[in-house]
Amino acid sequence: MEKIKVLVIDDSAFMRKLITDFLSEDTRITVIGTARNGEDGIKKVKELAPDVVTLDVEMPVLDGLSALKRMMAEHPVPVLMLSSITKAGAESTIQAMQAGAIDFITKPSGSISLDLYKVKQELIEKIILASNVKRKTLINLSNEGKKTIPSQSSYSKMEPSEEKEKVVQKIGFSDKWMKPMKKVVVIGTSTGGPRALQKVLTSLPSDIEAPILVVQHMPAGFTRSLANRLNTLSAITVKEAEHGEIIRNGVAYIAPGGLHLKVKTAGGHTAIVLDEAAPLNGHRPSVDVMFESVSELKAYAKIAVIMTGMGSDGTEGLKKLARQGYLKAIAESQETCIVFGMPKTAIATNYIDDIQKVDQIAETIMKYV
Repeated sequence: MEKIKVLVIDDSAFMRKLITDFLSEDTRITVIGTARNGEDGIKKVKELAPDVVTLDVEMPVLDGLSALKRMMAEHPVPVLMLSSITKAGAESTIQAMQAGAIDFITKPSGSISLDLYKVKQELIEKIILASNVKRKTLINLSNEGKKTIPSQSSYSKMEPSEEKEKVVQKIGFSDKWMKPMKKVVVIGTSTGGPRALQKVLTSLPSDIEAPILVVQHMPAGFTRSLANRLNTLSAITVKEAEHGEIIRNGVAYIAPGGLHLKVKTAGGHTAIVLDEAAPLNGHRPSVDVMFESVSELKAYAKIAVIMTGMGSDGTEGLKKLARQGYLKAIAESQETCIVFGMPKTAIATNYIDDIQKVDQIAETIMKYV
């Protein structure tokens, strides 16, 4: 079996050696080169044609985000970002994910991490995962990166009635599914999720008559940056969920990294519950936990969405949603997924009503809302 060729880009000579040593210990991987900044890295990508690139976020001469954008435009390659857990690092990492990076790893203790061994296995697993991303998917990501992202959704420039009319016309019909009931939208995603969430949430109208609950597998410290970034681009409000707040129509609540997102009804209102219960199948937040909690809401019809991600999180929760109330379920198609794992296992349950490219998911949500 041919080894996965990796290029390591980091401004620290120590980190370049450490990453190279770790990766070289795995028989499936070979490090074919290193680069000390983004400019040098772009040159090496063209010269060496690696299968995967590890790219530091914070570097002199040309930073990781700027280098990534050029790579995706000039020579698309699967990129894994390495980020420090700082506010600036988190914000740059979120932008990198939305610009086409496959995934990211957080350095345990800043830009020079003597304890990088703590994430060694995760680094290797994500490199192997990235190496399997199809070239067609990368080209799609690079084409998306060339588009200008609007400051906010075009829906927000219209009156509410115009917004709805635009959605109905685009879909071609208005579905009266469970019209008298309140609706809630629940979305689960993992690897490749920030990009997918941007596609979906920025395409929803500001007066959508449903709250939106989101679980994106991501460490603590990154979900707030993701929410803030998506909020600036969307007509709806996007925020990191807070314990005890009442869910409202037109607001997307993203589960904070490291906390499960649940809901409870009291006094006629539905509120968010965040807790540190044990991870489920390695995940906290967990899509299954959120779906299972939402399945207990008797007053709502549910619209569940499962998008790109590795593994099967969301599948068991989807079954509970289907068995305990009114449900319409949407899965992202293999064609636009970075990783088809989560949607694939959800589709296998036969509870999925629509399989859609990521560009069509918002329209499908609106069909059911």
